[in-house]
Amino acid sequence: MAAFLQWRKFVFFDKDTVKEPLDNGKNFGLPGGISACDSGRGHIVLGDMDGKIWLLTRSLQLTSFQAYKLRVTHLYQLKQHSILVTVGQDEHGINPLVKVWNLDKKDSGNPLCTRIFPAIPGNKPTEVSCLSVHENLNFMAIGFTDGSVVLTKGDITRDRHSKTLTLHEGTIPVTGLAFRQVAKVTHLFVATLEKVHCYTLSIKDYPKVELDTHGCALRCSSLADPSQDSQFIVAGDECVYLYQPDERGPCFAFDGTKLLAHWHRGYLFLLIRDAKSPNKTAFGSRESSPSDKQLLTIYDLDNKFIAYSASFDDVIDVVAEWGSFYILTRDGKMFVLQEKDTQTKLEMLFKKNLFVMAINLAKSQHLDSDGLSEIFRQYGDHLYLKGDHDGAIQQYIRTIGKLEPSYVIRKFLDAQRIHNLTAYLQALHRQSLANADHTTLLLNCYTKLKDSSKLEEFIKSSESEVHFDVEIAIKVLRQAGYHSHAVFLAEKHMHHEWYLKIQLEDLKNYEEGLRYIGRLPFEQAESNMKRYGKTLMHHTPEGTTLLLKGLCTNYQPSGDAGERDERSQVYKANSEEFIPIFANNPRELKAFLEHMIEVDPRSPQGVYDTLLELRLQDWAHEQDPERKKILQGEALSLLRRDNTVFDKALVLCQMHNFKEGVLYLYEKGKLYQQIMHYHMQNEVYGKVVEACKRYGDQEGCLWEQALGYFARKEEDCKAYISEVLHHIDQNNLMPPLLVVQTLAHNSTATLSVIKDYLINKLQRESQQIEDDERKIRQYREETAHLRSEIQELKTSAKIFQKTKCNMCNSPLELPSVHFLCSHSFHQHCFESYAESEAECPTCTPENRKVMDMLRAQDQKRDLHDHFSRQLRSSNDGFSVVADYFGRGVFNKLTLVTDPPGSKPVGNLEVNLQRDLLIHTKRNC
Repeated sequence: MAAFLQWRKFVFFDKDTVKEPLDNGKNFGLPGGISACDSGRGHIVLGDMDGKIWLLTRSLQLTSFQAYKLRVTHLYQLKQHSILVTVGQDEHGINPLVKVWNLDKKDSGNPLCTRIFPAIPGNKPTEVSCLSVHENLNFMAIGFTDGSVVLTKGDITRDRHSKTLTLHEGTIPVTGLAFRQVAKVTHLFVATLEKVHCYTLSIKDYPKVELDTHGCALRCSSLADPSQDSQFIVAGDECVYLYQPDERGPCFAFDGTKLLAHWHRGYLFLLIRDAKSPNKTAFGSRESSPSDKQLLTIYDLDNKFIAYSASFDDVIDVVAEWGSFYILTRDGKMFVLQEKDTQTKLEMLFKKNLFVMAINLAKSQHLDSDGLSEIFRQYGDHLYLKGDHDGAIQQYIRTIGKLEPSYVIRKFLDAQRIHNLTAYLQALHRQSLANADHTTLLLNCYTKLKDSSKLEEFIKSSESEVHFDVEIAIKVLRQAGYHSHAVFLAEKHMHHEWYLKIQLEDLKNYEEGLRYIGRLPFEQAESNMKRYGKTLMHHTPEGTTLLLKGLCTNYQPSGDAGERDERSQVYKANSEEFIPIFANNPRELKAFLEHMIEVDPRSPQGVYDTLLELRLQDWAHEQDPERKKILQGEALSLLRRDNTVFDKALVLCQMHNFKEGVLYLYEKGKLYQQIMHYHMQNEVYGKVVEACKRYGDQEGCLWEQALGYFARKEEDCKAYISEVLHHIDQNNLMPPLLVVQTLAHNSTATLSVIKDYLINKLQRESQQIEDDERKIRQYREETAHLRSEIQELKTSAKIFQKTKCNMCNSPLELPSVHFLCSHSFHQHCFESYAESEAECPTCTPENRKVMDMLRAQDQKRDLHDHFSRQLRSSNDGFSVVADYFGRGVFNKLTLVTDPPGSKPVGNLEVNLQRDLLIHTKRNC
């Protein structure tokens, strides 16, 4: 009773008396003697004591037909089929009859009766107490006052397709029946005055479960809809019980004598004898005088409130149809209860500040999220005005996604409300609806509250729990001085630049920053080393150098050691780009560069140039002779590499006065005159002569320059001049007159210096003149002899006295072939070996050599470039010119030959020229 009194009462229904459709001032009148009621399929069904069944339509049109001869006792209208099942009597006595009507089919204007059968369990005369039909038309249960329950299984509309059996037997009258269908399982609840049972009809033996030892009166049981899990409702005098097929569920302490219990559209309707009636005889008594009031109460079991309560006189039944509830009374009146719309109900609750109940009601009415959000907002505003800021923020949190966050944030910006604002912002982030400003505000709240634990919880939450702008969070934490939290966030979300900026600029943790860069992928490690390399080199030179060595050779992130063997791609940065990082660390730079050329000989050119400069600097500043010699060898070894650029290396060596390097580079670049000049500048006479000896073959002018150099010296250089003149004389490098002119400028060089040179030169010249005169005489004699032979051939006949063939060496026989060259052949030998009819086979090879030489000379006449080069490079230019004169370069030579295919008969001049060539070649 106490629980019942705590439920709030509302008027969520409007009560009206049903009026006549044609006369609105007159109440609608029900037929008299109504004994049973039901509704469904668009009409209200009434049965009376005269055996008639009345059908009431929505337009309040009443029609009837005679169903029984005596009276109608029970009605059951199916909700999914136009099938009406009735129980009544056609004759006096205890002989109840069941009839099944199809309201869609007519028989003589009345609904068609599809089946009639007696409702007596085992031929025992007893009265029917209750009736229930399954919506699938396969089950029908009839309860009797003797405690029996008859079950009809099969098509209940036909006799031959169904069978009837007694399902339940007892001595206590059956007061209620209800079928429950969940999935493919069918149950039948049976209520008596003292017990409640449940049968499972989908199992063959119909197992029975006794649910309770409390029963109920007639018409005081019903079946709830799926919102209450289709539970069986039993309304006792003290409590209302709800039952599952296998156990008892919750109960509600609704006290009072129950006269009627129904479940319609989520509401429980209870008709209770009014306890305030002055004519009440005894507590719990069901007997009442006609003047007793009956209290109809409508309960919302989900939301725990009374939706409507009113007193009526002698209610027959309550039915639901056409979206409303109708109450039928014995005095012939019919009342309608129309439910208020959801918004009206909510406004009524808002006026009473019953926001929790409004929320529950909205959820049960399946109000959309926008509507619910508005209720939460109003509830939050109500709590805020009351000063319950904690409760208000909880309601505002439930509006996230619908209500603009700024509406809530403005209310809680006060310093005393900062913890409430923090809770709201946290929820905003959890639902991934926060923007950068919200993240900034939340982190500022944490820092203002100095709540490090909450701050850690927020930033360490997983991405699936909290979503926020990480970069904004890092900025706020850094500004607030929470560097460790900012570092954690940057590392977790892989914001490498922020992590390094905080570690190196704020925390000055250079070792950790260097370690972190070593774990990054190649591209990011490279870019960050370029950015922070100078800072790291200043504070941790060794570690930075080590990392750069790895970055520029074969980089592997330090965390991926186990994956190195699997990777085929080699990552390495351009080492030349990192040289500026070592600006103030020459020792580390030298170690880095030496490592690079050792590991990768194909390193960029700048690596070699920089390393050479470092080694030359060390060599120049070194005082220890032994150490200086070692450094000199290192510099020279670098110069000997092919990677060194000549010009840059030469400049560096000259800048540091590195003599050995300069001379090596001059020699490498074949700059022999530069080597000479270098020694001349340093006045190292012995080196000057040595350079001439070493490089004089490649560049002959060195001896001339040496002679001129020594000739200009006022010192006593006779020994060196003599040695130079000896080489000039041996190789005929200079004309004697030029030598004399050169030495004439030296005051210390006397005639004795060049005496031997001039004597040797004149002797050779005299010898050369004698040789030339002898050759001239020889050539003149040969020329005269040739001219006489030519004249003889022109003026006298040639006698052929050969007796043997020059080819087979056998005696000549006619026919034979003779040539002016005195060679004779058998005709068949000539034809076998001769390549041309006009040429002697024996002289042909020699003749061809002469002809080829003449052609070659003719072709080379126009090779002016070749002539110029040979003239410049020769020690004796006159001999080259004479050679080209001999080849006929400077005159036009016309070579006359026989045309191809010509006959052996030819001009005498042609034959004479050919013989002359042959004779000339033979003499040579």
